[in-house]
Amino acid sequence: MPTATRLAALRQLLRSRGYDALVIPRADEHLGEYIPPHNERLLWATGFTGSAGMAVILRDGAGIFVDGRYTVQVRQQVPAGDFSYHHLLEEPPVEWLLACLQPGARVAVDPRLHNLQWLRETEAELAAADLVLCLDTDNLVDRCWHDRPAAQVQPALLLDESHTGESSVSKRNRIGAAVKALGADGALIFAPDSVSWLLNLRGRDVPCLPVLQSLALLWTDGSVDLMVEPARMPTGWQQHCGANVRLHTPAEAEALLGTQAGKRVLADPVTANAWSQQLLEQGGATLVAGTDPVLLPKACKNAVEIAGARAAHVRDAVAVVRFLAWLDGEQAEGRLYDEAQLAERLLDFRSGAEHFQGPSFDTISAAGSNAAMCHYNHRNGTPARLQPDSVYLVDSGGQYIDGTTDITRTVAIGDPGAEVRRLFTLVLKGHIALDQARFPKGTTGTHLDVLARQYLWREGHDYDHGTGHGVGAFLSVHEGPQRIAKAWAPVPLQPGMIISNEPGYYRDGAFGIRCENLVVVAEVAGDMEKPMYGLQALTLVPFDRRLLDLSLLDARELQWLDTYHAQVAGTVGPLLPAAEQAWLQQACAPLAVDS
Repeated sequence: MPTATRLAALRQLLRSRGYDALVIPRADEHLGEYIPPHNERLLWATGFTGSAGMAVILRDGAGIFVDGRYTVQVRQQVPAGDFSYHHLLEEPPVEWLLACLQPGARVAVDPRLHNLQWLRETEAELAAADLVLCLDTDNLVDRCWHDRPAAQVQPALLLDESHTGESSVSKRNRIGAAVKALGADGALIFAPDSVSWLLNLRGRDVPCLPVLQSLALLWTDGSVDLMVEPARMPTGWQQHCGANVRLHTPAEAEALLGTQAGKRVLADPVTANAWSQQLLEQGGATLVAGTDPVLLPKACKNAVEIAGARAAHVRDAVAVVRFLAWLDGEQAEGRLYDEAQLAERLLDFRSGAEHFQGPSFDTISAAGSNAAMCHYNHRNGTPARLQPDSVYLVDSGGQYIDGTTDITRTVAIGDPGAEVRRLFTLVLKGHIALDQARFPKGTTGTHLDVLARQYLWREGHDYDHGTGHGVGAFLSVHEGPQRIAKAWAPVPLQPGMIISNEPGYYRDGAFGIRCENLVVVAEVAGDMEKPMYGLQALTLVPFDRRLLDLSLLDARELQWLDTYHAQVAGTVGPLLPAAEQAWLQQACAPLAVDS
């Protein structure tokens, strides 16, 4: 169905319900980054496949709003005749609505698809302009989406304590006590990855994201009211999770949330949807605004989870190194594949690894100019073929029972030229500077972000994305609260947090560069006046030495590369067949002697 036809159907329903505008976020009822196919409402309405964005449908127009990652992609996917294009941060949707609508206009939103903070702020902004925000859970897109796929419902995985390092009972009692200390009777555990971590379960229903599609109320005695489709609960879950986990169907969730009169319930207005919190309030509960109490404990991995992450990264490195060795051999023979073939080949190498469960996100397999779109997806059009004397950017990851991986490598295809080598080296210098950082307790990712950008800034360059995102333990590849970015990160980096180190550079229409490792925050050993934290690399794959301009690297940076590559060769090499061992030895050969 053409986009114009879908918009016509939405507008007809819009008018019949007395609305003047409809807001469609790139979100579903669980507010997760990864959305199952039956909840891809923004994609259905616009054709846009990015991971963040929003559309506003008016009776006589429409706008789509994306951030800097998708400014190129949105123009390729969304018809200009149907939508105007806007930057999500520089021209927010609400400001656009204020400019487009007359006083008295009615704006429809589904409160299940927005967090409470956004809803309240938007309601106030619209009311100040005499516009009305209308809450409608009978979703307009769902009513028009006649061939909407059915939801997947599969039994979850029971994750053993040998992988989690702590029982569900222990976690629930520990966090229940923390909720009590905050003066609440219970907490709304809304995010599916928080519920999954708390109960030591992993789901199978969302591509790339092994979470149980659910929400829960955790009480101070450690008991839980779990709202989930019963068919998602595997045999033996009661014994696995421990006592005092009460099951409620999704149909019973509204009644459960609406009958907590007199209870003080901790709820996160940023990560939980407005619908669940409004039901609690309407039922007589008192909302205690605060951060999801699972968020920080989940982010600070214990020793068992860190050991699992290290083991998963070694297996993942074997797969990626084998892929890179194969790719070099193929291009040496003049065989240049397209992006889809390359992504499939990389998946083949990963698929044979122990504990592999699937990709942790859609592989960004980007040839030449496509790499300038930092979240490019070759499935959105005709996959491009590698071109001689260019670069290939591959950002990929795996979900393993014992850990989640995410790695980007930029690969030389022939000779990309001096300018690419200069920029790649500036990016890598920033990566090395961040990796070498030492910082005291209380340091946030915002304090460290400049380390990764400094060499690009000196030359008048930058990149329009964060430098680092948190990563879960066989959970979401994008996990909070930890991050490294220009925007203020309020939560300090703490031992056990896994985070990415991924500076980049993107030249529109030409090429893209990114150097990404995952690292874990750890205490630095040694006799120091103040205790210090540092970053330990989990990713063990060589950087492409053919893209280096050695004249831009100082002795410490060369030493860092040689030490890192020696660790890669020593750890991964013995696990490879002989031919691939030889490739790795060459890829990891000392650079200091070359300079």
